[in-house]
Amino acid sequence: MWINESSLYQIYPLGFCGAPQENDGNTVPRIRKVTEWSGYLQALGIDTVLFNPVFESDSHGYDTRDFRRLDCRLGTNEDFRAVTDDLHAHGIRVLLDGVFNHVGRGFWAFRDVREHRQDSPYKDWFYIDFGGDSNYGDGFWYEGWEGHFELVRLNLQNPEVRDYLTDSIRFWVEAFDIDGLRLDVAYCLDENFLRHLHWFVREPLREVLANKTDPDFPLIGEILFGDYRRIVNGDMLDSCTNYECYKGLYSSFNSGNMFEIAHSLNRQFGPEDWCLYRGMHMVSFLDNHDVNRIASTLINPSHLKPAYGLMTGMPGIPCIYYSSEWGAAGVRHDDSDADLRPCFSAPRSDDETVRFVTRLLTLRHSQEAHPLCFGDYRNVVITGLQLVFARTDGQGQIYVCINAADSPFTAGSDELRGNFRELISGQDLALDGSVEIPGYGVLWLRRMD
Repeated sequence: MWINESSLYQIYPLGFCGAPQENDGNTVPRIRKVTEWSGYLQALGIDTVLFNPVFESDSHGYDTRDFRRLDCRLGTNEDFRAVTDDLHAHGIRVLLDGVFNHVGRGFWAFRDVREHRQDSPYKDWFYIDFGGDSNYGDGFWYEGWEGHFELVRLNLQNPEVRDYLTDSIRFWVEAFDIDGLRLDVAYCLDENFLRHLHWFVREPLREVLANKTDPDFPLIGEILFGDYRRIVNGDMLDSCTNYECYKGLYSSFNSGNMFEIAHSLNRQFGPEDWCLYRGMHMVSFLDNHDVNRIASTLINPSHLKPAYGLMTGMPGIPCIYYSSEWGAAGVRHDDSDADLRPCFSAPRSDDETVRFVTRLLTLRHSQEAHPLCFGDYRNVVITGLQLVFARTDGQGQIYVCINAADSPFTAGSDELRGNFRELISGQDLALDGSVEIPGYGVLWLRRMD
């Protein structure tokens, strides 16, 4: 599946475009701002953009009003089609955020229930008890998402709801030519619905996707905890967010304990038969729209580049949250995510870290770095501040070397003998059982013999 060798760029559109936090009803084509970044994203090495919610909503996008109309704060459906066409013209695919667990109180079907109560034809689209009352005094109780009653839980076991959502996906492909989906709070979704979705994108939707070069339509689930294979398998989803390694990435640098991330990576992808997720391609990330920015999370700013070197070199599909590639700061405050989702006037292509990330992502798309997309994983050298691991497949072997210390470190192993090419610098090296990793440095060593 094409997503397995992709590099993702996540955009939270309402913040990225500087839209009001509450829906003011004014139609402004702010989404076209993305076209001003297309060339930058292509040069950065991005081949897929993941958009968080873009459809009409009450406020933050996850409280949907209408699945088939662009949020007026972002513009019109025609504006968004212009954006997806422009991204495709730059060789960049498009993923949308499928928010299928819940809708907003302004969702058209829920408004009908509030008006007509038991007489509404949509009353069974939700989990409703007309013998109770809601926090809003609706005269009936309904189930919200994890206690958030502004988010009304959908009844995904109802065939009408299921058909409405799959018809919406078909509409998105026809109207916007999208290439796949992220599934919000996938760990909450009904498993039979996920099975149906898996079938839908591989059978009925295939006719609509037939004009694409690669008609695969990946489904990526947001999963925070538990066994990922419960819903990432041959019957449901294709991939998911790797929150275990997200925590290990920043924590290993902050605590000076590379054993933590090495343990998580070996537990998930190591060579032993008991390792949990061998062969799976999960989404790797340093931050996103729900957590503090990596530049604000790392104690030592000099760890930003080696963190990117580790994240893009480990097994998985790397995903960069917009503007974090140049170290934008952002911390969540008082249940508000606003500081995590700011508007930037333009990208910073001349930033040193951006140039470094560009080199990493460009290499990942090259044939000589093929093992970074498909290779297995094996720890080679682990200390508190250093980590060396091997990625190996039928097309070669690469040693990813990370140094979180400020001074050079000599990593020794019998495996580090022979001729190598350090891919980031392009330098050829003849090693005799050790390699020096610069302070705060990253090496990607490809074996040449």
